[in-house]
This record gives sequence, structure tokens and C-alpha cells, in this order.
Amino acid sequence: MDQPLLVFVTVAEQKNFTRAAEQLHMTQPAVSQYIKTLERMVGTKLLERSNKYVRLNKAGIIVYHHAKEILGQYARMQCLVDDLMHTASGLLSLGASYTFGEYVLPHVIAGLHAQYPLIKPRITIGNTKEIAELVLNHQLDVGIVEGGLQRENLYVEPFAEDVMYVVAAADHPLAQQEQVSAAELTEATWIVREVGSGTREATEKMFAALQLTPADLLEFGSTQIIKESVEAGIGITLLSYWAIRKELSRGGLRRLAVRGIPVVRSFSLVTPATRFYTKATQIFLERVRQEGTLPALPD
Repeated sequence: MDQPLLVFVTVAEQKNFTRAAEQLHMTQPAVSQYIKTLERMVGTKLLERSNKYVRLNKAGIIVYHHAKEILGQYARMQCLVDDLMHTASGLLSLGASYTFGEYVLPHVIAGLHAQYPLIKPRITIGNTKEIAELVLNHQLDVGIVEGGLQRENLYVEPFAEDVMYVVAAADHPLAQQEQVSAAELTEATWIVREVGSGTREATEKMFAALQLTPADLLEFGSTQIIKESVEAGIGITLLSYWAIRKELSRGGLRRLAVRGIPVVRSFSLVTPATRFYTKATQIFLERVRQEGTLPALPD
């Protein structure tokens, strides 16, 4: 492990030498010495310091970004070596976009934990763009995202089909119709996810395919808030079946009969292009790829 980098990252994140020393179980003078050593190595100051604060300067921001990546690589290297001698165990850092992470991943983790209790998942939820960035920066072992994704230095593997429906509250006027026209969809209030979300990408593609330009568009940053808002009658939306299956079964939401719906897309696994995996990561990937790890799709 590169100790100066570890000390620097800890100071940067704690924004305080004393707290960093406590976390690292070191003395404060030792922490200061490591920072001075690193600054000599890179040839410039990395931190702005006063009696009130410690913060990164412009050079420090650059070093911090790369230090996080280097420390992540160290950790993965050690895990790979340890795996040669031990059974699957240790931290498994997972990231998932909202739909998969909140509505499907818990079922996968439950099965994994039952068989491999020594694997300790740590889960980060974000939109597709955010998860891809974290994998690219080696802060996640595996990402699971929605829709299409093309990024250099990432390996993207579609592994499951996802179907999406336009839904409304059960008592919404459009929910009572046998067929909903494009004009009616254009006039409706739409509730959509933020830019960068795989669900938003799918929604935009659907608008283009149906030649829709909704006049009233509300943007919410959470699938759960969108579902609650649609059930409350605020508007309509396009969501994955995985996210709405309970509401559909209970009758709170209804699928609208729209030409060209359902929209079909894929869930994809995202890993670093190097593809050197710990045993825990390999086992997780194998489980996700297996048939039966996801709830059954509707007929």
C-alpha cells in the first residue's frame, strides 16, 4: 500500500489533520510528515491550510482523483492475491441504477448472502451515468445499468431484458380507454426522471418514436416519487415493469394501451475493461447471469 497516498486521501476527506490521524491510528506529526513527503514527490503544495480549514488546491484535486484510483487498484490486487488462498469473502462494491438497484438487486443479494455469507456487499445507487463513472474510476467492482451504454475502458454486457409500460393512476381518464392516441399522450402531464437516467433515455426515445412533444413535463429525481405522484393523479409516466409490478397487482396503477408499448431495453453489467475479478465478483456476476435470478416478466 502506498502510505503517503492513503494519508493524503484521508486528510482530504476528513478536511482535518487531527481527525485523519485518529482514523489512521497515527500521530498528527506523522500525518504531516507523510503529506510533506508526497508534496515533495509531486513537486508542489497540495493542500491549503489555515487554523479553520484544510482543503485541496487545484493540484491537490488532481492528485486526489488519481490517488483514489491507485488505492482502489491496490485493494483489488490484494483481494485477487488473497483469493488464490481463500474461499470467496470480503467486500463486494456494487453500484446499480435506480430501477435495478431498488427493485431487483435486493433479491439477488438475498440469494448471494444465503450461499456466501462471508461476502459483504456494499451498494451504491445512482443513475446510469453516475454508476458508469464510478466503475470507470475503480470505485465500484461492478455496475448494473439500464439501457444502452458505450464507454471506453468499460466492458458492458447486457444480461436481462427489461420491459417498460406507460402507466397512470387507476382512476385517470386515460386508464379507462381501450386505446390512447398520440394526441392524448401529447396533451397529458408527463412525469420523467432526470437527464443521465436510463429511464429518462428510454422515455426520450419513446417520445421520438411516437412523435410526441409533451407540453407539460415534470422532472423528478426518484422512481419512488414518480410512482407516488402518478398514483396521486398528477400525470402519467414510462417505468420499468420491475418498478411497478406491485402497484399493478394491487390496482393502484394501470398500463395504458399505447401503440408501440411496451418499450423493451436491457439491463447491463458494467465492469472495468481489465476484467481481473476477485472470487466474490466472479460469483456475483455468475449469479446475475443465471436464469431465474430475476422475477418473471409478464406475459
